[in-house]
Amino acid sequence: METVLLQINNSKAYKLIEDLEALHIVKVLEKNNQPKRKLSEKFAGVLNLSKEEYDNLQNSITQGRNEWERGI
Repeated sequence: METVLLQINNSKAYKLIEDLEALHIVKVLEKNNQPKRKLSEKFAGVLNLSKEEYDNLQNSITQGRNEWERGI
């Protein structure tokens, strides 16, 4: 057996796939109706940082990046 990924471009195709599954010709492994979200969208607002904490975090990231680029 071979596993393939299908993109459904027409809502009528769902009925056909369901019919094929009912006849045990194909098996639907996963139904994913939602498009994948960007990580930035998924985790937006998860960290509830104060302005000071945010500024400290940004400064640490910038400093670390600068050190990494200089090879320190």
